[in-house]
Amino acid sequence: MRNLLLFLILFVLGQSTPIQGQERQMETLDRSLVAIKLISGVHLNWRLQGNEKEVAFNIYKNGELLQTVSATEATNITDKTGKSTDIYKVKAVINGKEEAVGSKEVTPWAQQYMTIQLNRPESGITPPNYVKEDKTTVYANGENYSYFPNDSSVGDLDGDGEYEIIVMWRPTNARDNAHSGITGEVFIDAYKLDGTQLWRIGLGKNIRAGSHYTQLLVYDFDGDGRSEIVCKTAPGTIDGKGKHIIMNNDDPNADYRSLQMNSTCGYILDGPEYLTVFDGLTGEELHTVPYEIPRGNVSSWGDSYGNRVDRFLSCVAYLDGVRPSFVMCRGYYKKTTLVAYDFRNGKIEKRWEHISDIAGEGAYGQGNHNLSVADVDGDGFDEIIYGSCAINHDGTLLYRTGLGHGDAMHVSDLDPDRPGLEVWQVLEEAPATSTYGYEMHDARTGEIIWGGPSYNDNGRGLAADIDPNHRGFEMWSAYGDGTYNCKGELISTSKPTISFRIYWDGDLQDEILDGNAIAKWNGSKANNILILTGTSIYGSRKSPMLSADILGDWREEVILMEANDSTKIRIYTTRIPTEHRLYTLMHDPMYRLSVAWQNVCYNQPPHLSFYIGDGLTQMPWPQMYTAGNKTTIEEIKKESKLNAHITTDNVLKIHSKTDISNIMIYSAEGLLLNKISGCNDKKLEIPLAKIDTQMLIVKVVTNNETESIKLIKRF
Repeated sequence: MRNLLLFLILFVLGQSTPIQGQERQMETLDRSLVAIKLISGVHLNWRLQGNEKEVAFNIYKNGELLQTVSATEATNITDKTGKSTDIYKVKAVINGKEEAVGSKEVTPWAQQYMTIQLNRPESGITPPNYVKEDKTTVYANGENYSYFPNDSSVGDLDGDGEYEIIVMWRPTNARDNAHSGITGEVFIDAYKLDGTQLWRIGLGKNIRAGSHYTQLLVYDFDGDGRSEIVCKTAPGTIDGKGKHIIMNNDDPNADYRSLQMNSTCGYILDGPEYLTVFDGLTGEELHTVPYEIPRGNVSSWGDSYGNRVDRFLSCVAYLDGVRPSFVMCRGYYKKTTLVAYDFRNGKIEKRWEHISDIAGEGAYGQGNHNLSVADVDGDGFDEIIYGSCAINHDGTLLYRTGLGHGDAMHVSDLDPDRPGLEVWQVLEEAPATSTYGYEMHDARTGEIIWGGPSYNDNGRGLAADIDPNHRGFEMWSAYGDGTYNCKGELISTSKPTISFRIYWDGDLQDEILDGNAIAKWNGSKANNILILTGTSIYGSRKSPMLSADILGDWREEVILMEANDSTKIRIYTTRIPTEHRLYTLMHDPMYRLSVAWQNVCYNQPPHLSFYIGDGLTQMPWPQMYTAGNKTTIEEIKKESKLNAHITTDNVLKIHSKTDISNIMIYSAEGLLLNKISGCNDKKLEIPLAKIDTQMLIVKVVTNNETESIKLIKRF
């Protein structure tokens, strides 16, 4: 109660400086129990929340207690007698008391992946008479194209504690900004894990397809317990309810593409640009504003033909230290801009803008094809690491290294012997590359710690803790003599592939994820330990659709497209036991934000905010509250659409103006006591006789929104 009152006071006063023990809004997640059939037995693993330090678990098999896992043991077991027909369930035990409901009941997967059937958009054909980028091929009758699933994200869209998958469909004629050509439309779909499609958003013909154009953000920005969707839109965009997104008197059918048979064919350099927040459950437009910063003088961004003006990035950041904001970015080769927004009370509200348009100053020319977010100075607020510079939480410049643009970077506690975080970056622009084509610098100050020359564009680089014989991370890039430790010492003249890192096996080191291969470093070579056969990777960078901790315990999953059927995707998870107990990585704010920006432009893997290679005895636990379970001023002021009370005989009665889909009942500490799904009714009565907690938080999910109510149970 004390924390609640403090939060309300800070919210009302517009608190601008952090306080000791300040909590961040994080997701309310379910147990996410996964069971996988082994040759002999069944492997089970499940999620530990970031606020469950002292929680034990009871594991049930076919309704009978199978095993108890203490509050110090890892959240995975192997049932050596398990069969494919067995039914498993996990219940949390707090202070010796078992929760009433527990996880969903699950039966074992037959293999270590689950398949989701997608609804592929129809193929199309471009307008006729345009020139291909090679300047010689003319598509007199138009170019045929089809679709495949590409960059993805996750978020709890319906408030049930389970992640949904958000998929961007890429047309086969997508273009890099540097190349001309008309592209097909981009579609965004949302799917539940059982394959149910929630909605489809069509971005329309005035949003070009390619890695640099649509930077998708999925996050719970308003704190109601359900994620929203944020991206750039334009006339022609249609939301998940089939409605045109339009502002003022703009024409929804206008075509702003250049259809001339020249080098700018297909570019979109005219017409309105929007920024839209969509409802995560329905895909419906919630609010749209003009996109900032507008194009203006195209040449100010780095060229005269419209390539670098459309270089976009985006991210989520806790700019006030408590609740998430989103930052939309345009430009990084020369003119560089970032605009931060909040989404509160159903409206997009601008927080600040950063514009660097003078050569040699600010963020001008310092951006990457990617970014990262972290509290680099320890003040409780997040900064945006924008390639060779960092932007403070208030939009001011924190520092610039002056080394210019690069294609890849990684931020974490790379060297645990140094205070704070570090950045590993590769670079491509002369004259900087004659000194630093790869380098590690202090994430707070920009001070170069070590590095070396590449003399040319160093397009690939990776940092991961792959070698237990060297404390801290190891780093390598396309240029350089081999693999380095975090002190800059060469530890091997060979180096692994340069794509993604992943926690897969049972130890605390990273594995290498390269396309559909997972490899283990042995000190001089990376050897494959698993090939995810039957899957396909798009592009030379071999990045997955998504890699993140979205199921089971703290090890990470991989989402890939099926090789022989691009209407299906697979979510792979590990079946290797581990002795290490770690809460879900998604409750480490920096890691969760990394997953939110993973799909942005040139995809990079997520990293934790702390080093785990030495063990987990000193692991920091997050200071957090779960979304939808904490009262805010907005909720107090909001007119309730529910009538809920507890009768004298302890029956919860709920009346809603719209159909109720899910109900979750929590204790005041956030422990799930009961859950009812698929209600589809406006009136419900729920017996509470078996619940002996007095203060209850009831979260009700309808087709339109989520509302939380605090009630006192009578005895």
